[in-house]
Amino acid sequence: MARQPEDKAAAKFATSDGALIRELALLLDETSLTEIEIERAGLRLRVARNVSIAASVPMAAPVAAVPPPLPATAAVAPAADMAKHPGAVPSPMVGTAYWASEPGAKPFIEVGSKVSVGQTLLIIEAMKTMNQIPSPKAGTVTQILVEDGQPVEFGEPLVIIE
Repeated sequence: MARQPEDKAAAKFATSDGALIRELALLLDETSLTEIEIERAGLRLRVARNVSIAASVPMAAPVAAVPPPLPATAAVAPAADMAKHPGAVPSPMVGTAYWASEPGAKPFIEVGSKVSVGQTLLIIEAMKTMNQIPSPKAGTVTQILVEDGQPVEFGEPLVIIE
């Protein structure tokens, strides 16, 4: 996987890279870092440690043993059920949901708001573009299922309109 040196600077770097890599690996161990990247003479060297998901699970397990996660788990189940609600407005894209056109501005909707077809419910920012999410039907907003500034997935229920 090692690349062949393309010039004299690269050749000089290649002859000392074994020692440098060992040095950086020791530095990773000493500092508990997972990655180090350096650049010399226009060449870049990155040394990274594999971090397995299994290693982070034991750290998360004690947190999961604390009683509060039970309500959090219960909160996820109703959100999944809300996707099947006939008045659910699903997210048409992946992005970040915002309740208002700008920070500090009045939200487009609130629980109890009457909305008409095509009225903006919220905005989803995707790839630096603000996309208005229109109401697919007229009715009353009974629930807003996302927080302001929350990341959303495609198909995730955003609002319930009855």
